[in-house]
Amino acid sequence: MELDLMWILVGLPLAFGLGWLASRLDLRQLRIDNRQAPRAYFKGLNYLLNEQQDQAIDAFIEAVQNDPDTSELHFALGNLFRRRGEYERAVRVHEHLMQRGDLSPADRQRAQHALALDFLKAGLLDRAEDALRKLEGTSFQGQARLARLAIYERSREWPQASEVAQLLENSGEANFAVRQAHYLCEQARERHAQNDPQAAQRLLQQAMEVAPKAGRARILLGQLQLSLAQAEAAMQTLQPLFEHNALAAPLAAATLARAAQASGQVAPALSLLQTHYQQAPCLDVMEALVTLEALSPDTASRARERYIDHLQQHPSLIAASRWMAGETWTHEAAHPPVQAALDHAAKPLARYRCAACGFEAKEHFWHCPGCQAWDSYPPRRVEEL
Repeated sequence: MELDLMWILVGLPLAFGLGWLASRLDLRQLRIDNRQAPRAYFKGLNYLLNEQQDQAIDAFIEAVQNDPDTSELHFALGNLFRRRGEYERAVRVHEHLMQRGDLSPADRQRAQHALALDFLKAGLLDRAEDALRKLEGTSFQGQARLARLAIYERSREWPQASEVAQLLENSGEANFAVRQAHYLCEQARERHAQNDPQAAQRLLQQAMEVAPKAGRARILLGQLQLSLAQAEAAMQTLQPLFEHNALAAPLAAATLARAAQASGQVAPALSLLQTHYQQAPCLDVMEALVTLEALSPDTASRARERYIDHLQQHPSLIAASRWMAGETWTHEAAHPPVQAALDHAAKPLARYRCAACGFEAKEHFWHCPGCQAWDSYPPRRVEEL
């Protein structure tokens, strides 16, 4: 009995001492780990500021290994992978975050948004759309809807784009009336390509009601009516563009001239075009005037003089080239090569240029194929900008 008591008296202090020593070792290791994690984090931050992304990624991976519970390190690492185009690794990082049970609701929403961006940047539009839908009702809802709108526009899913645009407008993000009119115009073009002009006409009339001041719907409707031998209706559709001096009027000048010729309303069309040209001189309106004036022997000579009048006020290689094409030369053999050289030099100047990204095209675009911006093409040629 005395022996047992002696072992107890000796063992208790010994056990206490071993426990104290073990706790000191654990605390020391913890302090070492805590020092290593911030050191690796700041090392990665320093690399990042010096635009050394490879070294920054290595440092952040080391920091994550030392402190796997820190969500901020995972976000930093995932964003770095995305910026470098390593989308698969970015997805793995953010999916790992989503699987953690201790993640706060705010961080879970943030991880979901980051995951959606990974899919979007990787071009996985279906998976990006699914990920963005899960952000409805969160603080990322507005950003997610804008991203979904971009997806639908890129994939030309106009009804879905219209639905999301309406949600954004209802939430007070912006006024999407003009954008909605564009969606209707795009659907009208598709219906016309499918040999359904009546449906296309209804969609264009709806677009004019949605955005009365937008010119695209009127221009397309006028072109459609003219193709359906409704020249008088086309004239009535296009006239307001010139009466109100709309910016898009030059794009409708050629169609107006053809409609006037087909409907026998050359004089009213000339008056409209002349008034608009005096207020805002431009090549397309001048060309429409020349076309109509050349129809009558009384005004044919005046048609040729318009090029000279335009050149005196607005030097233009395009106008000079077109004037010379109708002239008779003393040395006629020299005319074709000189004309070809002028046409070649004027060709790039006759393009349209996106004001947002600089993308140039032979035809005018309402939706830039380069940067996907709407209404970024001025309705004037490069030479006139």
